[in-house]
Formats: sequence, C-alpha cells, structure tokens
Amino acid sequence: MNRKVEIFDTTLRDGMQGLEINYSLEDKLEIASKLDDLGIDYIEGGFPLSNDKEAEFFRKIRSMNLRHARVASFGSTRKAGGSAESDGHIRALLDAETSTVVVVGKTWTEHVTRVIGTNLEENLRMIDDSISFLKKQGRVVIFDLEHFFDGWKGNAEYARKVLSAGMNAGADVMVLCDTNGGTLPHEVSEIYSTLKSEGYQRLGGHFHNDCGTAVANSLAAVNAGAMHIQGTVNGWGERCGNANLCEIMPNLTLKMDYEANCKPNMPHLTGLSRFVAEKANIIPDKRQAFVGVAAFSHKAGQHADVILKAPHLMEHLDGKLVGNSRQVLLSELAGKSTIIEKMRKYGDFGKNDEVVQVLIDELKSRENFGYEYEAAEGSFDLLMRKALGIYTPLVSLKNYHLESYKTATAQSNTVGRMFLDDSGTEVMGAAVGVGPVETLDGALRNALYPHYPDLKKIKLIDYRVRVLNPESASAAKVRVFITSSDGEHDWGTVGVNENIVEASWEALLDSFEYYLNNLNREPGE
Repeated sequence: MNRKVEIFDTTLRDGMQGLEINYSLEDKLEIASKLDDLGIDYIEGGFPLSNDKEAEFFRKIRSMNLRHARVASFGSTRKAGGSAESDGHIRALLDAETSTVVVVGKTWTEHVTRVIGTNLEENLRMIDDSISFLKKQGRVVIFDLEHFFDGWKGNAEYARKVLSAGMNAGADVMVLCDTNGGTLPHEVSEIYSTLKSEGYQRLGGHFHNDCGTAVANSLAAVNAGAMHIQGTVNGWGERCGNANLCEIMPNLTLKMDYEANCKPNMPHLTGLSRFVAEKANIIPDKRQAFVGVAAFSHKAGQHADVILKAPHLMEHLDGKLVGNSRQVLLSELAGKSTIIEKMRKYGDFGKNDEVVQVLIDELKSRENFGYEYEAAEGSFDLLMRKALGIYTPLVSLKNYHLESYKTATAQSNTVGRMFLDDSGTEVMGAAVGVGPVETLDGALRNALYPHYPDLKKIKLIDYRVRVLNPESASAAKVRVFITSSDGEHDWGTVGVNENIVEASWEALLDSFEYYLNNLNREPGE
C-alpha cells in the first residue's frame, strides 16, 4: 500500500483570517459537516478563547456525530514563568472538549526574545510543559512549530531543539509552519530530507502562499517525508492565503497516488469548493485548478475538435474525478466541432446537419450585435433548444413599469410592477428595491414563485455590465452578464440592449428559463 497522508483543514480557523472572510456559527457547522463528508482527517474549529461564537461552535459540534473527522481546538503554549495546569490558554483547550488540540509554539529565536519576551530555554520548557500536560489529559496533540523555516534559516540548531522538545513531550504530529510564506519548494525538500535523515518522525507541513508556492511546498513536503499536511478550502487565509486543499488533495491522491481518507470522495471536491464560497459570499475563482469553471474549458475550434476525438489529448485529468465538468466555450473562434460538443446533451449530430450550421450562423450574428456566450452557457442552451424545436417559454411579458424616487437625504428607492402571461393566465408581480435591476428581479420572482416554487433556489451571485460603444454616450449599447446558482450548479446568461433595464430583463428571464427547462419539470412540481 502506498504511504498514507493525513489531511488537516483549517478553513474555520486560519482561513477566517483572510481578507473579507467571515462565517456565522451556522455556516461553520455546515462547512464542518461537508468537510467530514469528504473524509477530512482533522477540522480545526478555531480558538475557543477568541469570542463567544468560537466557544459555542465547540459546544454544538460535539452533538453532530461526525463520521470521519476529528475536531481540533487551537491555542498556544503556556505563558512564560507559569504552569500549563493553571494557564488560561491550556485550560481553554481542555474546556473545548475536543479529542485533538493544536498547540502553537515559537521556533524563531527572534520571536522568542522579541515577541514573547523570554529566553530560549524557557521557551523549550513552555513547549514541554504544555504538550506533556495535554497528553496526560488524554488529548491527541498536534504541535505547530510557528515560523519554523525562518527559524531554521536563522538558527537551525535551535529549531532542532524546538522540534525535539515537541517530540520528547509526546506530540503526535510536529507541523513545520512557513508562517511568513517565504520558503521555496527546493528549500522545503532539502529541510524535510535533512530532518528525516536525522531521525525526526511524525512531521507535518503548514504553508502560506506569499510566494505563490504553498501548494508546491506542500507536495514537496509530503514527497520528502511529511505524513500530515494542512491547508484551507480554496486556499483562503492570512495575507495571500494558505495552501489550497482543493489542489493539494487531488494532486496527492490522483496524481501522486498517495493514500488519504478523502481519496474516494474526490468527485465531491468541486461541490465542496463552491459550497464554501457560497457561505463566504465570495464569487468562486473561475481559473482555480481542478474545481474552477475554466479548469476543463476549451475555446478554440481546433481544441474542441480534438476533445471530440480524444479528450485526454487536451485535458490532464478527467474532470469528473473531481466533480467538475467540461465546457466548450462559444465565441467567434467556434467551429462546427464546438457546436456539436455543446449539442451532445440533446443527441448525436454531425457537421453536415442543418441545425449545426443554423446555430453557427445565429451565434455569429448575435456576436456581431454585441452578445457573448463564453460566460453565458444558459442563454446559448436556450438558443439550442429553440433551433431544435424543444424550447418552452416560461412566460411572455405584457408590460413592466419601474419608478425611481428620492426624498431629501433619504436613500433612493425604486418601485416596480409587471404583468406576465403564463400559458394564457395573467400573473402580476411587484417589488421595491434600491435600483431598477434589483426591483425588476424582485418583481419577476414575486410573480413566478407561486407557480414555480423551484425558482426560490436560485440566487444571483454576479452581475456585470459592459458598455459596448461608449462613443454613443448616453445612448450606448450595454451588455449584461448574470451568473446564477442553485447552490450546486452555476450558470451564466446574457442580455444586450441600449436600455440597461431591458438588457437585464433579458438576462434575468434567460436565467429562470434555463433553470426550469433543464429541470424538465412542470409548474408546481
């Protein structure tokens, strides 16, 4: 059997230190459940002394009966001159009642003397006392050697003493931390190899991405002997982020053939990535390796032709292995192979089929007018359905009316109402919002929700406007892109018009029609 690697997730602790990242208590609990489903070995829940929300997380997680993961609480070694038994940080780790605790200690001599203000020998006693006490209390102890790599470069002998102190005290894993993120892969390989040759065991790794090498450093560490690696979902974290587990896990299990508890669940990886992004209210990085929308996308007509014949010649991995899917992008570069690949979901078509040429002509005509379909797969899907004669319109518009108003220093508002025809039945919707597009969306939902309750699952996660001919000033044509999600799948739609509201209406309606057409459900089901 190949060597096994433990995966330690710190999305809920270190990941929350990233710019614009914040989770509610319920978010943290739901994310922890998803991490457990994936087969993550350890979930670092946070620092129980930091605030009431963190303390409540540890209380509630105990009743969740996780199947795979061990939850870990995070804290530091005892204070200088004290004892572990009476130290507030150590007591908080015990009070969290987690089976695993993470203890962080200083490795860099400058941090010992200038930050915590003690001497090098006392720092070693702090490490020994803290870990020994927690082990006696029956805890699995993961020792994070903070600033290990900078400490090694400054004083390798003292870094060894810190490592030995942790091992001798009984720590289950010694995690070498690149806290400043300034170490490069060749340095990582050399240091781990040196330590392994000197007899150090149970080594882990924790890398930050300040040089853009956190994932490469993590893979180098495992290849050189680390048996435990830490990171976050989507790579979020302090400054430039942590090592990205969405790249580390598939590389280790699918590329390098290491064993890990998460390996059988890699087809759920893309779903996890997007679930965490949704909870963070952050638009997913389309170009992220393995799980990004663009990871298995192809634009040039020649590429699409190769994909039809032999996908492995254009893709390093089958996207299904990580829960992602192939996209053949539509643009002025598209050829018949691109159209055929897009139409595959509706049947087998050849380059000489009339409908293929019809769609190519329609695509080019619309792009000349200002449409783009690379990011609007939903809108193009509707074009295909129309060409094939299987399109079912959701509703037809009778009229909409929007009125914006502002009084004195109060915020402006927009009132809107619309009348629609739904298979011969008139339906009406109304809404109040800040701007016209928000109000239009609200009124459309108000009209449709009673008849199409599935639409309640849809959220707009991105809205973009581009002016196509700015030289026309206020009469310029605009292109509106909307990205929607039902929590599991994302899709884009597009509208083009001289009126931004009308362009938005087109993209909004396309989004809803695409969703219902692809659900293949009748109203109310």
